[in-house]
Amino acid sequence: MTEVKREIFGHMPQEDGGGEVEKFVLQSDSVRVEILSLGCIIAALETRDRAKQFADIVLGFDKLEGYTRKHPFFGAVVGRVANRIAKGKFTMDGKEYQLFLNNGPNSLHGGARGFDKVLWSPQILPNGVCFYRLSPDGEEGYPGELKVWVTYTLNGSELAINYRAQTSKKTPISLTNHAYFNLAGQGSPDIYDHEISIEADSYLPVDDTKIPTGEVAAVQGTGFDLRQPVQLGKHLKQFHLDGFDHNFCLPLGQARRLVARAQHPPSGRTIEVHTTQPGLQFYTGNNLDGSLKGKGAATYPKHSAFCLETQNWPDAVNKPHFPSPLLLPGEEYNHTTWLCFGTA
Repeated sequence: MTEVKREIFGHMPQEDGGGEVEKFVLQSDSVRVEILSLGCIIAALETRDRAKQFADIVLGFDKLEGYTRKHPFFGAVVGRVANRIAKGKFTMDGKEYQLFLNNGPNSLHGGARGFDKVLWSPQILPNGVCFYRLSPDGEEGYPGELKVWVTYTLNGSELAINYRAQTSKKTPISLTNHAYFNLAGQGSPDIYDHEISIEADSYLPVDDTKIPTGEVAAVQGTGFDLRQPVQLGKHLKQFHLDGFDHNFCLPLGQARRLVARAQHPPSGRTIEVHTTQPGLQFYTGNNLDGSLKGKGAATYPKHSAFCLETQNWPDAVNKPHFPSPLLLPGEEYNHTTWLCFGTA
């Protein structure tokens, strides 16, 4: 049985359009999740360790001000297109579209004011909450009026996130949640003692601006072979990696499948990721630098969290051999990701 509560979290500054931000608390016997109507943000996620002690395992802020200032998309739903689009440009049906550049020479996670920075309309469900918004035609440079629904449901130890969208014109779309996890508890200094595995035979090499080169490379014999669990700290050292910020290519198909697992042996906490999406961006918090004051006055240094972002492949709108990100009128974008929490 999931309990669902709603409360006021704060009010948006007038310069951001004002409006009330609500917080929705979903609670089962083993998991407690807090989700905001701003950006559909997962603001807290508590799970139990081996000794049945709860800890909050996602990075974020205690107050709304943290989320209205610049931050690295903590817990948010990002869109219209998650990840990077090269030079913020794409051509569709002979017309070139120019997006806002907010990540060096590229557009990242929807642009200047993406889905993470806007208020969504909530509707409480028996075991969760559904958020809706209408993204106007031309918002952030994207064509088409886009209706979007993001639904969070909690059943026991499983949190499901379903993304649906319908458009009035052909448009690229790729939605994900950008939660930053540390299974030792948010505020823990690093994730080096975590064990990670990702069910992918190939990954996308990137250029120095993190745009895929177009090659789909086999993981075999490289530092990107995570098909068997690796201890993160040791693995980064062994392969002289500064961290991960790469798309892993998942088996294609609409069926639910297990794609990644993370475990924190000292506490026993585990997370399994299942999805219908074709890609998984594995990011190890390389750009965190300790400058943000998080929950409980915690600082978040480099490698103090990881993200497992299920999505379409980055820059797919410019790479015809990647899975198509295009949604047509009359079709529905519909993907689900399941996060299953436990102990080992």
